Amino acid sequence: MKRIHVAAAVIRGTDGKILIARRADKQHQGGLWEFPGGKVEPGETVQAALTRELKEELGIEIVDARPLIKIKHDYPDKQVLLDVWEVSSFRGEPHGAEGQPLAWVSNKALVGYEFPAANTPIVAAARLPSEYLITPDGLDTPALLQGMQKAIASGIKLIQLRAPNMYDPKYRDVAVDAVGLCAGKAQLMLKGPLEWLGDFPAAGWHLTSEQLRKYASKGRPFPEERWLAASCHSAEELSLAEQMGVDFVTLSPVQPTQTHPDATPLGWEQARALIDGFSKPVYLLGGVGPAQREQAWENGAQGVAGIRAFWPKV
Repeated sequence: MKRIHVAAAVIRGTDGKILIARRADKQHQGGLWEFPGGKVEPGETVQAALTRELKEELGIEIVDARPLIKIKHDYPDKQVLLDVWEVSSFRGEPHGAEGQPLAWVSNKALVGYEFPAANTPIVAAARLPSEYLITPDGLDTPALLQGMQKAIASGIKLIQLRAPNMYDPKYRDVAVDAVGLCAGKAQLMLKGPLEWLGDFPAAGWHLTSEQLRKYASKGRPFPEERWLAASCHSAEELSLAEQMGVDFVTLSPVQPTQTHPDATPLGWEQARALIDGFSKPVYLLGGVGPAQREQAWENGAQGVAGIRAFWPKV
């Protein structure tokens, strides 16, 4: 069965809301919501297909767009490759030129709409930022919380509380403060035993690669409304992450790092190949920072994750 190549767009308005359209009842996956776009014709580039489809469907012209995520998905009756771009600026007033209902939806409200199964990772990618801050080790609690506060004030929206050398009760105490600090401003991801999950319902969970190996076969440990991520370093671990149903991963190390000087870097080419075989958002980690964000996008990643490159100078 030939895989159908589809160009799709996450169109973001100036207020940050995302434009979605409802599929006609007679279409494949009819009645569900979707991100606008359509088939890439033979010999056509993805950008050309997207430009054509958005003009036909919505009457708009793309001004600024970048790659967001690629997804391979197999339905019982067809196989698709969704080539998704984020459109951050356009000309014209979007309207349902083919009679399709449209809706402008906030990131948070997006999960309340029913999409085809292949769109689940697009919903995640649309809701996630392009930078993922990981807290540095070895700070005392006041310095850690002060740094997080500064990072949130500077616009960081996704934070992993990583403190590998902090003993458990102390980490839990800091986690309580961090949950309060992030409430309504940033998504906090915690690390630790899965037995703690019920104690921090507002937080997402970032699994170590060891936890991934241990628990992947048991599937997702909590409902879809809560973020689940994992640390991956190989195709095997990405496959386990897929099996477990995580929402996103970090893939590392891309380049040599001070944190893990003995780890062999993947390099950009191998990182790209691994991302290409994985249909969920990926943050590249290890020797990268804000300066490499566009390079990460070009290689298929959601964005970049890091410690030193993102931690504010206190």
